[in-house]
Amino acid sequence: MGKIIAIANQKGGVGKTTSTVNLAAALGVLEKKVLLIDADPQANATSGLGIDVDSIEIGTYQLLEHTKTAEEIIIETTSPNVDLIPAHIDLVAIEIELVDKEEREYMMKKSILSLKEKYDYILIDCAPSLGLLTLNALTAADSVIIPIQCEYFALEGLGKLLNTIKSIQRIHNPELDIEGMLLTMYDSRLRLSNQVVEEVRKHFSEMVFDTIIQRNVRLSEAPSYGESIIKYDASSKGAVNYLSLAQEVLNKNKEKV
Repeated sequence: MGKIIAIANQKGGVGKTTSTVNLAAALGVLEKKVLLIDADPQANATSGLGIDVDSIEIGTYQLLEHTKTAEEIIIETTSPNVDLIPAHIDLVAIEIELVDKEEREYMMKKSILSLKEKYDYILIDCAPSLGLLTLNALTAADSVIIPIQCEYFALEGLGKLLNTIKSIQRIHNPELDIEGMLLTMYDSRLRLSNQVVEEVRKHFSEMVFDTIIQRNVRLSEAPSYGESIIKYDASSKGAVNYLSLAQEVLNKNKEKV
């Protein structure tokens, strides 16, 4: 039985999509069958895996509307063992359209439950907000990875996200767990980066992944080529970091997977 992990933080620019795409690719390279669900209207995870967003006719929008089954929407990517449910700009409208529906928070859960038999990991790239899209992802997920950038204001808004997770655990998904907090955009030369690492580890100790994602030029170049860092430059610091994170996720889930 597979595991559904949402990657969420309502703050933009924290390395959320980068982490989703590259963790998926790293797990794929480690021979796990992975499905990435792009639940962000910006569709960066879709284009980051080399899919032309303008050519997308069905995707996460139809999944949440229940007009297509997940099986009909899934497409293969060039990353080994990684499939994708793509997003398109039409996803912007879904929050308004779901508002009056019954059990609107469970639309994604109902659509993807059966896929847990087919994949080892299902990763959901959430939108940078705490709206209905993110709510659907967290209600469907078994756990959540929270990327935190090693910069000023890193912890700003984190309390709000943790409160949202608590209320989802209470109302919609008592099984939801925090997989871990992931420190991203780390620059060892900056005192501030080191202070943030220290602060986050002090406050959240075991909830924080040992792996830290370092700032890396190759990592920011890869999406413009529609490739994961593993495919773009397997020897780069970014690729090594994400393979290490994937290994950590696997080790953490040994008993459950």
